[in-house]
Amino acid sequence: MPIHDWTRVPDGTFHHFHATWIPLISSALNHGILPAGYYAMAEQIAGGFEPDVLTLQAIESVDDDLERDERGGTAIAVRPPKVSIQARLEQSLYAHKANRIVIRHRSRDRVVALVEIVSAGNKSSQRDFEAFVEKAASAIYDGIHVSLVDLHPPTSRDPQGVHGAIWSDLGDNTYKAPTNKPLTLAANVGKPDFSAFVEPLAAGDVLPALPVFLNPYRYVEVPLEESYMQAVAEIPDRARAPLEPC
Repeated sequence: MPIHDWTRVPDGTFHHFHATWIPLISSALNHGILPAGYYAMAEQIAGGFEPDVLTLQAIESVDDDLERDERGGTAIAVRPPKVSIQARLEQSLYAHKANRIVIRHRSRDRVVALVEIVSAGNKSSQRDFEAFVEKAASAIYDGIHVSLVDLHPPTSRDPQGVHGAIWSDLGDNTYKAPTNKPLTLAANVGKPDFSAFVEPLAAGDVLPALPVFLNPYRYVEVPLEESYMQAVAEIPDRARAPLEPC
């Protein structure tokens, strides 16, 4: 199913879709995508941040060498994510960042990744937008891998999209969103790698898989298409009508 033009419907319709899609993504991660020792939870609170999906690693499964854990997932050195844009921050760009949050979850298991479906509310006010960007960038700075799905066109607050704003907050202003591809999937790899795998998209494109990193060297892919279709189908017909082709 091609990506819909979500500007055609009120924010409440997207919110309904958003709330349906989140547990479907979490379920997909927990049923065959995440390797043993990892699990996903929807809409949890960690370190003051409320991501849509948290990927955690059970404490009892954590090895001494966390960053080189090779259990499950795909090795980036063998098969990097298939995206159009790859970038990496230079150390000098992010060394200045002193104020940051540390992500902790109430289960006390180790948070390794966040998945965020950007909503219109994240862009609705300067205050909310800046708070969202700061917390996402801070999570990346603290070694949490942040994957984003942004199906809303850039606004005056994020002329290069949410990914561009986060990348800028980390110290790099070079990312430019293609004008013909205003929507974005982005997998941001946290400290110490500080890299990004970005796929610009447009309404009408087929939704590709979303990389979710378990550590800087290994990742899994979430096939978004099926869960997206399921979530769209759960929107009541009357509310969904503006999304459908004329």
